[in-house]
Amino acid sequence: MFIKKIDILNFITDFRKTPNEIKSLSELKAHLKITDDTALLPMLEEMKKLRTLREVEKNGERAFQVTAK
Repeated sequence: MFIKKIDILNFITDFRKTPNEIKSLSELKAHLKITDDTALLPMLEEMKKLRTLREVEKNGERAFQVTAK
C-alpha cells in the first residue's frame, strides 16, 4: 500500500473540529491498514524534522500531534 503524508495528517487532525488531536502509532497503523512499519516510521521521522508533527505520549504509547497547518 502506498502511504501519503496527507493521509496521515488528515487522520490525525481536523483543524475545524479537533485541532489538537493526538493519535497513537497503533491508531495510525490501524487506520492506514498497515502491519509493517518500514514505510511509516521514516515518513513520521521526516515530518517530525520538518516540524509538521510532534511526538508525544498517549496512554503510555508513542503518539503524534500535528503542529503546522
